[in-house]
Amino acid sequence: MPKYLIKASYTADGVKGVLKDGGAKRKQAAEAAVKSAGGHLEGMYFAFGEDDVYVILDAPDNISVAAASMAIAASGLVKPTTVVLLTAEEVDQAVKKNASYTAPGR
Repeated sequence: MPKYLIKASYTADGVKGVLKDGGAKRKQAAEAAVKSAGGHLEGMYFAFGEDDVYVILDAPDNISVAAASMAIAASGLVKPTTVVLLTAEEVDQAVKKNASYTAPGR
């Protein structure tokens, strides 16, 4: 299954919810959202800085992850950003493809 990283930031009201519920309950909610989209949560980490949470998950496809991400964002309490992760083997396959590109002004 493809692997994804979701970086998320809580709004002020979202942080109030974390203060009320605690981290374990938020992880359970994330696991349920990922599972409902057909995926598996590999790990969830809270962090300092621009992003409050990092979630690593496996999911069947981009559409499944988009569905979960939109459901989370629709709460208005969390702002997720999804990153598609590639394995070293997938990068090896990509470098074997002949993609062409013309830079601007060239």
